[in-house]
Amino acid sequence: MQLPVRVPVLISGGGPVGLTLAALLSRQGIASLVIEADEGYCTGSRAICMSRRSQEILGWVGADAPLVATGLSWAGGRSYWRDTEVLHFSMPGDAGQRFSPMVNIQQYHVEEFAHKAAQACGNLADVRFGCRVSTVTQDGQGADVDVATPQGVQRVRADWLAACDGGRSTVREQLGLQLKGTQYDGRYVIVDIVQKTRRAVERLAWFDPPSNPGSTILMHRQPGDVWRIDYQIRDDEDPAEAVKPETVLPRVQSHLAMIGEDAPWEPLWISIYNAKCLTLDSYRHGRVFLAGDAAHLVPIFGVRGLNSGLDDAANLAWKLARVIRGESGDSLLDSYSVERVHAARENIAYGAKSTEFMAPPNFAFRLMREAVLRLAVSDANVRPLINPRQSLPIHYAGSPLNLAQQGEWANDAAAPGSPAPEALLAGPNGPVHLTSCFGLDFVCVVFSDGAIPDAVKALVKRGMGVMHIEPAADTLGQARQRYGLPDAQATALVLVRPDGYVLGRWRGLDPSGLLAAFKSMEATQ
Repeated sequence: MQLPVRVPVLISGGGPVGLTLAALLSRQGIASLVIEADEGYCTGSRAICMSRRSQEILGWVGADAPLVATGLSWAGGRSYWRDTEVLHFSMPGDAGQRFSPMVNIQQYHVEEFAHKAAQACGNLADVRFGCRVSTVTQDGQGADVDVATPQGVQRVRADWLAACDGGRSTVREQLGLQLKGTQYDGRYVIVDIVQKTRRAVERLAWFDPPSNPGSTILMHRQPGDVWRIDYQIRDDEDPAEAVKPETVLPRVQSHLAMIGEDAPWEPLWISIYNAKCLTLDSYRHGRVFLAGDAAHLVPIFGVRGLNSGLDDAANLAWKLARVIRGESGDSLLDSYSVERVHAARENIAYGAKSTEFMAPPNFAFRLMREAVLRLAVSDANVRPLINPRQSLPIHYAGSPLNLAQQGEWANDAAAPGSPAPEALLAGPNGPVHLTSCFGLDFVCVVFSDGAIPDAVKALVKRGMGVMHIEPAADTLGQARQRYGLPDAQATALVLVRPDGYVLGRWRGLDPSGLLAAFKSMEATQ
């Protein structure tokens, strides 16, 4: 196995984040070398809940169709105190959405689909399994990366290095960086079992169930007749003993019997986990970027871990591509860290709240939780406190890329720094989801009831797509309402970044403000 001597981008870690980053870069025409220590895709379910935003990101590289076809979609869940239902929640959504709020699917499927998407873009993504990054040194022009291969250590010179190598990141260690934050003591055993069921696909949670008194149990259906079961162990239990089959299987059987799942079953995979709320202060260090678990560790509650990692990849890919192509200055890359550190801190804040409810860290939190659960049996007003607050895209408040919006707007749903809203449109060949137009180039969304000026049409010469939405195309009124236009006659320009975030918006059809903003992002010659 001979590695290339030099590459534009080396990605350390061939999990879902690294492979998605490689696929996104390939779609931008940027070559990368992916180094993965494992011999192939991961084992066990690991991260299983893919958010609507993650489905959009994977859709930009063509991995959405197999993901949706293989996965199990869901939009809500139920929580029980002992054996009494105390919450039935539904996540936001409507018939115009392109994807369901969540899809359950084992992580190894996501890795496979992202890998195949990268390969479909030609030979730009070179993925090497069974290799491990061992040492990293960098200078102002790139990084020297020593890679341990079956044939020995080989050195690769990378213009840029992306660390997507997980919570025990070698790259992070080589840079002398440490994650900061809180680590919770409560541990959860994670079990995959095969069992046929007729239950609906939804998130299920039990607090202090009769099957396992004092524990908290989560259950998710997965493809292939697989249940993913997470249950909390006592503080005084030995973690090594807790994952032994003779300890795990009776607890699983007790719970299955309690909920009436009596079909034959067998275990597939057992692991253990404890919640962490940790992040680096910066995700850019010279020529090195950190993403996913290498940059931040977020509790599983609320499913923000892998989903935030895929957003890291989406944020970094287009910026790195522009800089490599010479279209933007190096300073654009600083915004990756600013935006994604902000997102991690938001996710950690939500994750901490969920963790303190799901696995109370002390007596005061346990007392508060029990009070909420007892009251929720009879008081519907208390039940929202149990809601797990599933992952949602983060608004990039304070991003250096955000532009001051011009003119009057009806709402802030598409304000600069917001994820561009979905809208179902009537296209010449059938319905079109607006978010399917994002993911590669900048897109200027034009709201007009007639012909658009030549100056707006000419934006394509600057590398922007132009998406003209006439009132007849917006048959449901979703686009105008969600993008903040006050009435059917209003005209506007909305500039959407390649990662589906709003950069700026201007009332009227004069593109001069848009062009001035875009020029500031271009490389200084």
